[in-house]
Amino acid sequence: MFSEPLILTLCLFAVLLVLLLGGLWIGFTLFGVGIAGLLLYPSNLPASMSIWNKIGGLMANSVWNSMNSSVLTALPLFILMGEILFRTAISTRLLNGLVPWLSSIPGRLLHINVFACSLFAAVSGSSAATTATVGKITLDELSKRGYDRSLAIGSLAGAGTLGFLIPPSLIMIIYGVLSDTSIGKLFIAGIVPGFLLASMYTIYIIIQAKLKPGIVPDNDETYSFAEKMKALKELFPILLLVFVVLGGIYLGFTTPTESAAIGVVGALVLAGAYRCLTWDNFREALLSGVQTTGMICLIIAGAAFLSQVVGFTGIARGISTYIVSLDASPYALLFILAIMYLILGMILDGISIVVMTLPIVLPIIVAAGFDPLWFGIFLVIMVELSQITPPVGFSLFVIQGIAFEPVSEIIKATIPFFLIMILMVVILSIFPDLVLFLPNLMVGQ
Repeated sequence: MFSEPLILTLCLFAVLLVLLLGGLWIGFTLFGVGIAGLLLYPSNLPASMSIWNKIGGLMANSVWNSMNSSVLTALPLFILMGEILFRTAISTRLLNGLVPWLSSIPGRLLHINVFACSLFAAVSGSSAATTATVGKITLDELSKRGYDRSLAIGSLAGAGTLGFLIPPSLIMIIYGVLSDTSIGKLFIAGIVPGFLLASMYTIYIIIQAKLKPGIVPDNDETYSFAEKMKALKELFPILLLVFVVLGGIYLGFTTPTESAAIGVVGALVLAGAYRCLTWDNFREALLSGVQTTGMICLIIAGAAFLSQVVGFTGIARGISTYIVSLDASPYALLFILAIMYLILGMILDGISIVVMTLPIVLPIIVAAGFDPLWFGIFLVIMVELSQITPPVGFSLFVIQGIAFEPVSEIIKATIPFFLIMILMVVILSIFPDLVLFLPNLMVGQ
């Protein structure tokens, strides 16, 4: 027998699908679903006003509370920093500095996507910016040098999603705001899983290079130690920017918002020092940053309104009670949620998945005994999976625009890295201290 909150949830999900299939923007869809919830279940609202006055008052309150946040200021700043790095020659210098150091590893330059994406993710915070920036430079170059194109595309798809996991991360900022979790702790918690996932990608490429020597050209370039040390000059400024942006947060000297502002200034200084900052690319970075920020803020406002509706209508409490009545183990619940996120990843982008599901899912997760900090990293990895989940994984279309390959071929190349990410989710579920160790260590100090 279905409970009333579960029936209401199914009705709201049906409204959600109708609005999405109708082409309505995600933010407006969230507002529409929230209004539908109050119209379907208005009994918990004050009786002194008309239903539309109640809805309007609740909407104004939720939008103001969600947007009136100093922590949220970090979001547009990190977006702008990534846009500046994306539209200048700084990313090219990053790759030039990596090439000599990768030439002696099995698989050689096939690792460049993993290393470059890991470094760029540490200064951009955006999966799309990471994938597009690195892919535009590496894919054609690897093909010209005779490297296996399928493995190059797959490694780009997998490593490009590290922009969400390796801090600073836009998804972590959004999760922290919506769940009232420390963004600084989320950044720290993402370090070990981020570099562990990057290492798993690297190990897979090494194994493939050993099993299939033909994927790597025989006559590749070699570099002397002196040339490798010279290449560090290209890497040092970017590594310094990473240290300044993240080091201030980890050492407690700056807040995420202050570090984001420092990052923007640092990106401008680097672009000016390299003489690649023009009015045109600076204007493009500003316009793109404003567009991305506006889109995300609209989604956050809609999610905040839906979250309040969920609280007023008792959906979260009812579903929590219903799931508890099923007597499912915590890990069975986690498995169900993982399947749900994989399915949602086929039709929605990552940010939408977080803001749509968190108001309902987080209370259930906390009731099941999971740490919200750990769940934040779990959710980020599931969002990463959504970026390469067919048929509408966002990174798949980014890569298609760069590689000019059929989506079917890109999906085929991505499958091994998709499976590696699923393995990563399993590892973190079995060993949660991989996420919690560093944050707890910082608190202990």
